[in-house]
Amino acid sequence: MDEPELPDDLPENVTEPLRRAIGSRYLTYALSTIMHRALPDARDGLKPVHRRILYAMRELRLSSSGGFRKSAKISGDVMGNYHPHGDAAIYDAMARLAQDFAVRYPLVDGQGNFGNIDGDNPAAARYTEARMTAAAEALLEGLSEDAVDFRDNYDGTLTEPVVLPAAFPNLLANGASGIAVGMATNIPPHNLHELVGACLHLIKHPEARDDTLLDHVKGPDFPTGGVIVESPESMRESYRTGRGAFRLRARWEIEEQGRGQWVIVVTEIPYQVQKSKLIEKLAELIQARKVPILADVRDESADDVRIVLEPRSRNVDADVLMGTLFRLSDLEVRFSMNMNVLIDGRTPKVCSLKEVLRAFLDHRREVLLRRSRYRLGKIDARLEVLEGYIVAFLNLDRVIAIIRSEDQPKPVLMAEFALTEVQAEAILNMRLRSLRKLEEMELKRERDDLLIERAGLEDLLADDGLQWARIAEQLREVRKAFGEGAPGGARRTGFAEAIEMAEVPIEAMIDREPITVVCSKMGWIRAMKGHLADGAPLKFKDGDEGRFVLHAETTDRLIVVGSNGRFYTLPAANLPGGRGMGEPLRLMVDLPNDAGIVALLLHQPGRRLLVASSAGDGFVVPEDEVLAQTRGGKQVLNVRAPVRALLCKPVSGDHVACVGENRKVLVFPLSELPEMGRGKGVRMQKFKDGGLSDAITFRLADGLSWQDPAGRTRVQSDLTEWLGKRAGTGRMAPRGFPRDNHFG
Repeated sequence: MDEPELPDDLPENVTEPLRRAIGSRYLTYALSTIMHRALPDARDGLKPVHRRILYAMRELRLSSSGGFRKSAKISGDVMGNYHPHGDAAIYDAMARLAQDFAVRYPLVDGQGNFGNIDGDNPAAARYTEARMTAAAEALLEGLSEDAVDFRDNYDGTLTEPVVLPAAFPNLLANGASGIAVGMATNIPPHNLHELVGACLHLIKHPEARDDTLLDHVKGPDFPTGGVIVESPESMRESYRTGRGAFRLRARWEIEEQGRGQWVIVVTEIPYQVQKSKLIEKLAELIQARKVPILADVRDESADDVRIVLEPRSRNVDADVLMGTLFRLSDLEVRFSMNMNVLIDGRTPKVCSLKEVLRAFLDHRREVLLRRSRYRLGKIDARLEVLEGYIVAFLNLDRVIAIIRSEDQPKPVLMAEFALTEVQAEAILNMRLRSLRKLEEMELKRERDDLLIERAGLEDLLADDGLQWARIAEQLREVRKAFGEGAPGGARRTGFAEAIEMAEVPIEAMIDREPITVVCSKMGWIRAMKGHLADGAPLKFKDGDEGRFVLHAETTDRLIVVGSNGRFYTLPAANLPGGRGMGEPLRLMVDLPNDAGIVALLLHQPGRRLLVASSAGDGFVVPEDEVLAQTRGGKQVLNVRAPVRALLCKPVSGDHVACVGENRKVLVFPLSELPEMGRGKGVRMQKFKDGGLSDAITFRLADGLSWQDPAGRTRVQSDLTEWLGKRAGTGRMAPRGFPRDNHFG
C-alpha cells in the first residue's frame, strides 16, 4: 500500500522560542487538569471520572434494586467507553464512592471488601461487585428526557452527558477535593436535610444573605461524625468567602469500670483520619512518655469505632488528658475549606455558600425547562397519533375497505381523511385487537388527559413562579427520601464550644520522685531510683566508666551540652530505668556522632551559664534561653572545626579565671564578658599557640581555689599578679597548680 503524499510546502522543522513552546503546552495541560480532572462542577458536584462511572453503571442497568456486577466489568466499561485512563484510578474512584466512612451519601452500593476506616485498601476489582444507590439514581433522574447536553466521548463512537441532572445539591452533600494546576479545592460534606432547607429558603427569598442560609446549614456533617469546635463567627466568615477551616474533634465519653476506676472511650474519630495510624501515634506518645498521665490505649473496634484510653491513675482529670491528646494527636484535626468549583462547567471560581446553592438551583430550573419541553414534544407526537386513531374509529368501515382494496392505502387515507403521514402510518400499524369499542373510549380518555397535561406544561413554561414551586416540590420529595427521617439521614457531626485547657506542663503530670542520673563516658544514660550516696558502686559496660552523676527528681529537666555548641533538653522522666546499663544518649537527642558531650547539668530557672570554646572565646548566657523544644537542640555557642565547645559552667561570683594550654592564668572581672543568647562570644584570653584549657567564675574576695594532686584544697588569696583585662595573655600558674591545667 502506497504511503500518502505530503504537501510540498510542509516545513521539515518548525522553530519557535522555547518559552512560547513550553508555555502554550503547559497552559493546555493546566486547562485540561482544571476543567476535566481536578475541579468538580457546581451543578452536580461531580468530577468527570465520577460522572462517567455513574453513567456507565446506568448503561449497564445496575439500578439500586437490581443485581450486582463485577467491579472489573464496570471499570472496564468506563475505561473503554468514556474515560481513557488507568483502570486502577477508575476503580479507586469508584471504591471511594462506596465507602460510607468517606462519602456522606454513598453513590455506589458495594458488595465485598471496599476498604475500611483503618486505611486498608479495597480488594482487587475482580473480587468485588457493585451497583448504584438510590442517591445515584436521583442524580441521574431525567437523563433520558433531554435534561442535559450530551457530547461525543473521547473517540467519537458514543456520547456522554456533560453534566448530570442532579436532584439534590451533591457538591455540598458529599463534598469534594482535588489539586489542579495553580489551584485546588476542598469542600466538606454537609447534611442533605439542611441543604434542602437552605435551597427552599433561597427559592422563597432570592436575595437572602449568607447568614440567613446558615440558620438552615449548621455546618459540615462528616460521615465519621465527630464534634466541630469552631466558633460560629469563624464558620460564618468561611461560608461567606468560600475559604476557611473547621476544627474537628473526636467524640468521647467516660466509662466507669467500678471501684472508682474509669476509662475514656472514643466512639467517633475525625474525618479522613486513619484509625490504625491514630492508634500508632497514641502508642508512640505513651512510649515516649509525652503524656505521662496516659497509661494505655486499646482498639476494641468492631463495626463501630471504640478506642479505649486508660489513665495512669483514677485521680487524672479526663478533660486535661483529652486536651493534651487533642494537641498532640489527630484526635483533633483542622479541615480546610476551599470552595473552588467550575461554574457552568467552564469557569473556576471560589464561591460562597449562596453562590454554590444558586448555581445548583439555576441548573435545576434549566433541567425542569428542558424536561418539560421534551415532555411537551412527546405529548404533541402522541396527540397527533391519537387524533388519527379517533378518525379511524369514526370511519372504521371505510378505513378497512381502503386497506383491503387499495394497493397503496397510505396516500388514499391521507387524502380522504386529511391525515398526516405519521397518523396514516399509525393506523396501518394498528393491531386488530385495538378495534374494540373499549379501546376507542380509552383513546379519548388518554387524549383528554394529555391535553390537560399539555396545558399544565405550557403554563409551567410561561410562569417563573410555577417553575420554582415545582422545583421546591421536587426538593421536598428528595428531602423525604434522604433527609433526617430516612435511614442514615440524621446529622452525625455535633457542635460544641472549644473549652481550651491551659497547657499543662509535663512536670505537672509526673509523680515527683527522687532519682540519680548516671551518664557514662561513652554516653550511656540511666536514672537510678532514689538519691545514691557519693561513691556508691555503679556498673558499666566493659571498657566504659562513669562521668556524670547527678541527684535529681523525675520532674526535672537535664541540659546536655554538645561539643558542636548545641544545647539539648531532656526530661528526667524520659530516662530509662537503672536496672540495666541505660540507653545511648544519642538515641534520645539528635547529637551527631562526631560531637562529644561537654557537660550534663540539672536545669535551674534563672541561673546563668559561662560557655567557652577551645579557641578561648566565651560569653555568659541565661540558662532559661538555652532550653530546646525539639530533639535537634538549640545552637548557643557558634563554633567552626577544628574549634569545639569546651566548657559550660554555672556562674557564681564576680571574676573569671582562665588557664590556657600554655599554663598561663588570667583573672578579669566577670562584667567584661557580655551576656548573650547565642553567638561566638568574645576573646577571654590571648594565646600565642594552643588554646583554652579551663575557666571558672569565683568571688575575688574568697580567692582562687583548686585541688592539688594529694586531694587538698589550695587557695591563692593574693591574685594581683594574675589580674588583668579580658583578652590578656596572663602569667604562669601559681605554684602547686594541677598539671592537667584544670581548676577541678
